[in-house]
Amino acid sequence: MKLIRRILFFLFFVGFAHAVAFAQEKPSYFLHTIEKGQSLYSISTMYEVSKADIIRLNPGCDEVIICGQTLRIPQNKMKQKDEIFHTIQAGETLYKVTTLYDVSAQAICESNPGLSADNFRVGQVLLIPTHEVSASQVPVIISNTPANEVKSNCKDMHKVTRKETIFSICREYNLTEGELIAANPELKDGLKKGKFLCIPYPSPSINAAKEAERNVTPPSNSELFSKSKQTTKTISTIKAALILPFTQDKRMTEYYEGFLIALDSLKRSGVSIDLHVYDSGNENTSLTPILAKNELKDMDVIFGPLHQQHIKPLSVFAKKNDIRLVIPFSSKDSEVFNNASIYQINTPQSYLYSEVYEHFIRQFPNASVIILQSPTVNKEKDIFIKGLKQELTHKSISVKTLKEDASLETLKSVLRLDKENIFIPTSGSNITLIKILPQLTLLVRENAEANIHLFGYPEWQTYTRDHLDSFFELDTYFYSSFYTNNLLPAAIRFSKAYHKWYSKDMANTFPKYGMLGFDTGYFFLKGLSRYGAELENNLQRMNLTPIQTGFKFQRVNNWGGFVNKKAFFVHYTKNFELVKLDFE
Repeated sequence: MKLIRRILFFLFFVGFAHAVAFAQEKPSYFLHTIEKGQSLYSISTMYEVSKADIIRLNPGCDEVIICGQTLRIPQNKMKQKDEIFHTIQAGETLYKVTTLYDVSAQAICESNPGLSADNFRVGQVLLIPTHEVSASQVPVIISNTPANEVKSNCKDMHKVTRKETIFSICREYNLTEGELIAANPELKDGLKKGKFLCIPYPSPSINAAKEAERNVTPPSNSELFSKSKQTTKTISTIKAALILPFTQDKRMTEYYEGFLIALDSLKRSGVSIDLHVYDSGNENTSLTPILAKNELKDMDVIFGPLHQQHIKPLSVFAKKNDIRLVIPFSSKDSEVFNNASIYQINTPQSYLYSEVYEHFIRQFPNASVIILQSPTVNKEKDIFIKGLKQELTHKSISVKTLKEDASLETLKSVLRLDKENIFIPTSGSNITLIKILPQLTLLVRENAEANIHLFGYPEWQTYTRDHLDSFFELDTYFYSSFYTNNLLPAAIRFSKAYHKWYSKDMANTFPKYGMLGFDTGYFFLKGLSRYGAELENNLQRMNLTPIQTGFKFQRVNNWGGFVNKKAFFVHYTKNFELVKLDFE
């Protein structure tokens, strides 16, 4: 029996040691609360970690993530040399965070331009600049020993164990990270188990400061944010630049032409603008010659580029020189997640879809949704439908799926007289419309007592002329972040002005690039003329009515830029009216 007990004890000890070792090897993490519109891809991009690492810490999140859910996010090991992420805990203040990481409130505020006393709350993630080491943080060793006598600068030597971090060692010895790294420069390359570290004598000035700090009432969030706020920069003449491939793409020329009409309108109202225009060439052309121009560093705002390959270098340039970068076209670039200067006009897919889901449920709370499945899979529409089903199920709204070519009898069998019947195809193509419209039109005519709608996609604007009568008869809706038509007064006025300026009409595309140029130019230049460097804090007060493009800017996180979350529905009513549902 004694032998068996010894064997069992040995196995328990080995298992316990293995479990402890495994726990110690786990990477450090912080918590992220999922917000509306975020996807696993956008979250991984935001924190510059792989989706696989997030899934490893949060099993099942690759299947579904829900707004309000909390995820464990591993600290990016490459980032840890310069910056880390911190999730605000209950009871924490900005002052407490500054003491926790030994960085100034100003440094935290500069790294998190979206942070304020109003939104400093539990669960928010902050970017902490760990590289900030001031002169007062570096230990000063004063020695009165003779020159021929060697005295160690180390008060103690510390052997690093596996579970320890620079932060935990600093707390143990009441040191700042700056003091410890100054005494052990090799720590810049990381902490290694078994390494002996020099524990320096604390600087007398630092000890005095810490002692004084203990006797002072900690400042409030409002006080720290107020002190850390930079002096507002006034703008007498707005300096703007356009960097687009004018000779390569006629749409960019139309965008520029609309932009010029916006400039003319603003100058007539007394706004002073200095415009610089550069041709970026094709996607393989380097932007280096343009970015090397001295005047570009003084811009208040840059509009562009078109090509995906040009976004990264232009983003780096804008961030370095503190210039706003308005990206009018691409919706798929990730620079917005880590550059506070970026405005992304074309709404990223996950953010657009989340807005549409919310508007859909608001518009059709008593719906019975029938999905018309296309034999051809479209990846983007598949993602949209999957997310919509998830939201509808969560709200207990009925969802059925039929084939795109379902018979009239099959369509009739799923109708509900006590609900609004919403038919949604899984394809936005014109071919799909040609297939489904005749059957749905017959269904409406033969079932007048049923409340039936067709719901679809932004590209349907392109096919309106071909299917206008059917859209009206089917009481059709489609979502979009841009819309105009020739009956709207603002669109009529702009079209006339454009024709007068250039003796031609805009190309028949959606969106219309002349209107896009006017809307983006007018919005940002008007905003800078009103609020100057305080534009970012006054976006909600702009109160402008664009001709075509909706604007609703929100920061993606405290250290990143802005995405445009505007989405509205266009409704072709049975009374032959066109209604734009804004939901704001």
